[in-house]
Amino acid sequence: MLRYTVHRLLVMVPTLLAVSALVFVIIQLPPGDYFTSYINELQSEGESVSAERIEFLRQQYGFDRSPVEQYFVWLAGLLRGDFGYSFEYSLPVSDVIGDRILLTFIVSFATIVFTWIVSFVIGTYSAVYQYSFGDYALSFLGFIGLATPNFLFALVLLWIANVYFGTSIGGLMEPEYLDQPWSWGKAMSVLEHLWIPVVVIGTSGTAGMIRRLRANLLDELHKQYVVTARAKGLHPFRILIKYPLRVALNPFIADIGNLLPQVISGAAIVSVVLSLPTTGPMLLRALQSQDMYLAGSFLMVLALLTVVGTLVSDLALAVLDPRIRLGGGMQK
Repeated sequence: MLRYTVHRLLVMVPTLLAVSALVFVIIQLPPGDYFTSYINELQSEGESVSAERIEFLRQQYGFDRSPVEQYFVWLAGLLRGDFGYSFEYSLPVSDVIGDRILLTFIVSFATIVFTWIVSFVIGTYSAVYQYSFGDYALSFLGFIGLATPNFLFALVLLWIANVYFGTSIGGLMEPEYLDQPWSWGKAMSVLEHLWIPVVVIGTSGTAGMIRRLRANLLDELHKQYVVTARAKGLHPFRILIKYPLRVALNPFIADIGNLLPQVISGAAIVSVVLSLPTTGPMLLRALQSQDMYLAGSFLMVLALLTVVGTLVSDLALAVLDPRIRLGGGMQK
């Protein structure tokens, strides 16, 4: 296990280097840069802009250098923990994303917990009571959640929350708590608004996980070792918990690699619809405005969380499922 972990950690280094080069190239592909977009935006609004000042800013932030030089300067900054400067917000990237990371983590963590609990309960029930009325009813609800567009579901829940619960529309807190330090009232306001994005984002992810858990568990419940255990008179609940359910949980563990990046990215479109102060809309805006350091830092954090999440899920699967071996291949 230790040898495998060290090997995977060493492989992560060239992987992240390759991702950083790919991210930089993709960000540089659109013509122009942030300042070009800024000039065009001002000119479309009928405002004038000083060419001398734009040229000065290009030289100050290294946009007059070759792309290769810009890449290595940016990469060296990342290795030092310097994520660069956001031109859109006129602040260092670390200062821009700092205030939104906590709220993004709260929304993402609550959504993950909601998705896992709902999927675990419904998937297990549907497998144990296959073809029952409850199985059909819960599966139908899961498919409805999968088929309903997130932005439409978000608008419906916003209306319900405002009309029946008096919750202010949009955001994660009441307007008076914006830009205010954390307090008990602010925390309660966040909890009051939190259920809407959690249900909207989580519902779309439960249907697929329910079907995977149900299919895996049904496959295990029909295997010979389960039939033998039943023939010996073991309690059905003990049979379910001992091995079939443990093995069927593989999809939950395997999804860790996909869930960790969501802590940063979130559901960008849903966040825009709900006016959530999370990092998802900020990443979308950074890509649109070609704010390269902000967008590049976001994408590199997502890549890091992806490779770390994949490693964690692989190690957890090896511990959870005795059929999985880290070495691979057939031993003679």
